[in-house]
Amino acid sequence: MNKNMESNNVQVSIVIPLVNEEETLNELVRQLSETLGEAGSAYEIIFVDDGSDDNSFTILSELYERHSNLKVIRFRRNFGKAAALQAGISEAAGAIIITMDADLQDSPKEIPRFLAELDKGYDIISGWKEKRHDPMHKTLPSKLFNWVTRWVSGICIHDFNCGFKAYRREVFEHVRLYGELHRYIPVLAGWKGFRVGEITVEHHARSTGQSKYGIERLPKGLFDLITIYVTRKYESRPLHIFGILGLLSGFVGVTALCYLTVLWFLGMGPIGTRPLLFFGILLTLFGGQLVSFGLLAEMISKAENRHENPYVISSRLSKTGVEK
Repeated sequence: MNKNMESNNVQVSIVIPLVNEEETLNELVRQLSETLGEAGSAYEIIFVDDGSDDNSFTILSELYERHSNLKVIRFRRNFGKAAALQAGISEAAGAIIITMDADLQDSPKEIPRFLAELDKGYDIISGWKEKRHDPMHKTLPSKLFNWVTRWVSGICIHDFNCGFKAYRREVFEHVRLYGELHRYIPVLAGWKGFRVGEITVEHHARSTGQSKYGIERLPKGLFDLITIYVTRKYESRPLHIFGILGLLSGFVGVTALCYLTVLWFLGMGPIGTRPLLFFGILLTLFGGQLVSFGLLAEMISKAENRHENPYVISSRLSKTGVEK
């Protein structure tokens, strides 16, 4: 659903993914309109209904008819938060993009603080729910997840899971969302040289409905962290990781086979029934396969990234008429 509206002057786009939040939508739009109207910014609100099966879309349709700066996207089924964010960000027209949840646990009154912090030269401002109104089975895994992510990534913010964040549009020209990597946008952007900041935000207890996320997010989040760490470090040189593992495997396998060969020459009994023989053959073949995988990955990487620059330009100073 899209309304014919002037979008060239939009300064701030609010992107809100949601699933079954019928009870909060009217109040959320009221608070957003009040806060952003007072801030004096030209804004738009983009809701992405990620497969709700309650009356969320009906309410959004009614809100759409009453508000000229509202956009609504509806998925045919639940595709996940990263997909919903991607759809909303692709639709956004503002130079600043703010993401938040629809459950009213994030307060729209914090938005001017995000904008003020971006004005200090940051590219991303992440919210930090320092005092959370969530049960312990959610807060403890979250603390562990955030600690591990800080340690692995080197990006020193406290709350990677917080969906309340502000971005300059340029960030999404260099960071692609897929899978469940939405929580790692500050990590991916920080590794590309974007400045990442943080502010504490007020976290309200959920007044209606129930959380859509549980403890199952922890292992998924850790697997995603391993994914982005390995792909970031070896994306342009996959042979390095496959080759190292392959050489180690092959070295152990060949060493075992050489040891058995020496025993056979010394007449110290048959080696054909020894488990070490099969273990050595297995490791040698496995090592060769890993090196082959690395070479194939290297060729695929070169083919896919040959038109993509491995850098991000912040600014450029040049003079016309200079000989080159």
